[in-house]
Amino acid sequence: MGASPPAIESVCVFCGSSDAAAPSLLADAAGLGRALAADGRRLIYGGGGVGLMGACARAAHEAGGDVLGIIPQFLTSRERALEVVETIVVRSMHERKQIMFERSDGFVVLPGGIGTLEEIIELLSWRRLDLHRKPVVFYSPEGFWDPLFKLLEHTVAANLTPADFMDSWAVAARVADILPKLDGRLTVGDAEDAVLTTTRIT
Repeated sequence: MGASPPAIESVCVFCGSSDAAAPSLLADAAGLGRALAADGRRLIYGGGGVGLMGACARAAHEAGGDVLGIIPQFLTSRERALEVVETIVVRSMHERKQIMFERSDGFVVLPGGIGTLEEIIELLSWRRLDLHRKPVVFYSPEGFWDPLFKLLEHTVAANLTPADFMDSWAVAARVADILPKLDGRLTVGDAEDAVLTTTRIT
């Protein structure tokens, strides 16, 4: 038998920082934070206390989870850094993303805006360049991320991206499916008849 895949102990979450996000999305982010805490996994996030980012981190912390925030100095006021969790203050966005990447075993992408898009496109670009093989899961309620996937499929159809690049991530439609998919245990079927397989997302 082959070696077991490495444990996903630290999870980086990319997500929106807007307090104007739909209440359902804020609740989902909090649900993920609680799930990470319950599983004993460390949350690595952007360090702010606003939007989905703040909801996820605050819920993880309140549930007794280990949380690490990384935030640039110029955003500490704008994104209202959470003082109740361990936070590293850095000089730039580039430094923030590099530390988030280095400290994480896997990545979850919740709904977000242009900042989240910038983060995940860079992460997928690094994957395309074989700079990492860490698992990536998009949480896409009601097909939130479908337009992005369609754009990436368009680049494949234009022979600008290899077809196997589309296997670089998994997609979860329910919060409950995020961590199983991150671990490579794909949920097949609906919520009532789910079957977990041992397929590994690499």
